[in-house]
Amino acid sequence: MNDSDRIDALDDAVAAAAFRRLVRHLRQRHDAQNIELMGLAGFCRNCLADWIRDAGFEGDKAEARTVIHGMPAGEWKDKYQTEATPEQLARMDESMKKNAPGH
Repeated sequence: MNDSDRIDALDDAVAAAAFRRLVRHLRQRHDAQNIELMGLAGFCRNCLADWIRDAGFEGDKAEARTVIHGMPAGEWKDKYQTEATPEQLARMDESMKKNAPGH
């Protein structure tokens, strides 16, 4: 069994619990800016919101972001988001290239 099969074989309850733990962790770590997450890992809180919609969440984008942020995204942004630096934006751009298929 290869690694992708092993992740697909996880019990849905186990996978869901791990996902919820990740989201709650990000809710506590406001210092982990979305731009930094994008620059390092190529995803952020907003991506998680998009992914739950892709997985079947019936709410709109704003509702999905509220689920992930634990509050409306605009409120989260006003409270916790800092201005992205040119360096952060450049790291994000380079990181996003790694998300392309076949990279």
